[in-house]
Amino acid sequence: MVSRSPSSTRRIVAAVAVTATGMLVLAGCTTANPGSGSTSGASKTVTIYGPDTGTEATELNASWAAWEKTNGITIKYTGDGNFTTNIATKIQGNDLPDIGMFPQPGLLDAAIQSGKVQKVASDTEANVKKNFSKDWQGYVTSKGAMYGTPLDASVKGYIWYMPADFKKWGIDVPKSYADLVSDIGKIQSTTSAAPFCAGFNSGTASGWPGADFLAEVVLSSAGPTTYDSWVAGKTKFTDPAIDKAFTLLGQILQNPKYVNAGFGDVASINSTAFADVAAKVADGSCAMTNQATFLEANFSTTKTAAGATPKVGSDGDVWAFPLPSVTSGSNAVVGGGDFAAAFNNNAATQKVMAYLSSADWANSLITVKDGSFISANKGVTASKETDPLLQTAIKTLQSSDTTFRFGADDAMPTVVENAFWKGIVDWTNGMPQAQAEAEIQAAWANAK
Repeated sequence: MVSRSPSSTRRIVAAVAVTATGMLVLAGCTTANPGSGSTSGASKTVTIYGPDTGTEATELNASWAAWEKTNGITIKYTGDGNFTTNIATKIQGNDLPDIGMFPQPGLLDAAIQSGKVQKVASDTEANVKKNFSKDWQGYVTSKGAMYGTPLDASVKGYIWYMPADFKKWGIDVPKSYADLVSDIGKIQSTTSAAPFCAGFNSGTASGWPGADFLAEVVLSSAGPTTYDSWVAGKTKFTDPAIDKAFTLLGQILQNPKYVNAGFGDVASINSTAFADVAAKVADGSCAMTNQATFLEANFSTTKTAAGATPKVGSDGDVWAFPLPSVTSGSNAVVGGGDFAAAFNNNAATQKVMAYLSSADWANSLITVKDGSFISANKGVTASKETDPLLQTAIKTLQSSDTTFRFGADDAMPTVVENAFWKGIVDWTNGMPQAQAEAEIQAAWANAK
C-alpha cells in the first residue's frame, strides 16, 4: 500500500475554504426534512455523495462491494471534487443524497444545524461509542445527540529521517521535543551543515505546512483544552500559550544553523514546495523534516545518494517517527478524517450507516488491494495493514493514550485560516513574532 496523495490529503484545505460560507448558507435552512435521496422503503439502492474521486472513489467502492452482495443493497457512490461547495447548495435546494461524506467537522456541523441531517439509529450509535474514542465521538455529536459516524483518518506530524544516518551519528529517536532540538544541534555540530528542511510553498495555500507544525506544538505543549479554545477563537494568537509554541517552533525553523538543509537559508523555506523535501531526505542532504504520512508517496519518485529508489521502513532507507511531545507523557496527534451522516431514516440508509460505523467496514477499507485509507476505528486489526508506516499510524489513532484533534487551521474560519497561513509565511520571512501573531489574530474580527 501507499500513503494518500498530497492532493487528497490536503483536500481539507479546500473543504475549509468554503466552510464559513457553507455555514452561512446552511444556517438559513432550518426546516427539518427527512431527506429526498433515492432510497424509499422498498428500494435497495442507497446513494452516497462525497469528496473522493478517481482512485480513492474506486477504493471506497471496493471496500463495500462484498457487503452489498451479501445484504442485497446497492451503494451508488458519487464523488465530487467540489463537494464542499456543492453540498451546501444541495441542502438548501433539498437535492439530498441518502448519505453525505463530510471531510471536515465544521462542514458536518453546518449540515446538522440545517435540520436536515438525521440522528443516527441505535445500532450506529452503539458502534460509534464502541469503536471510536471520545475525541472522535465529539465530532459527530451536537447538543448531546449523535448525527454521524467517523470514517477514515489521517495523521500529521511525522519526523522523516534516514535510520542509517542516525546510527552513524549516534542519534536515537528523540523522546521529547527538547531532545529533538538537541539532536538537530548534535547533527549540525557533527556535519557542519543544516540538518532540518522544510517547504511551505503551496501556491495560494502557501504556509499551511507551518500552520500544521505550529498546531502540533500547541496541542503538545498547551494541551487539548487550550487547543480547543484557540481553534474557537477564545484563546488568542497573542496568548502566552500560543506565543510559547511559536518560540518552540522557532528553535528549529528560525535557526539559520538548523535550516534549510539542501535548499538554502531560513528564507528558502517559503520558496520550497512542500513535497520537494522528500528528495533531500532521500539523498541524505536533509537529516529530518516534518510532514504527514502522505509524504511516503513522494519517495517513490526520489533517489538515494547511491541512485536507488529508497525503501521506506524501520529497516529501510527512510523512516518516520511521530513528532515528540513537548509535555512529558503527552501523546497529542493532529490529523484529519471524514464523517458520514444520513439525510433520511429509510431502513436501507440506516443499515448502510450501521455498516460504515462497524469494525467490519473499517477492516475492509484498510485491506483494499493497493489501498491508501486508514481508520481510527478501535476494531481495526492493525496488522492487516501491510504498509508499515500506516500500520503505526493506525496503532497511534487507536491508543487510549492518544489525544486527537483536527488541524487548527482546518477548523478555523476561512478568513482566519488564510491569515494564519500568511502569518506563518511572514514570520518565516523575518516579521517579528509579536507582529505576526497580532496580524493573524486581527483576522478574527472579520470572522464574526
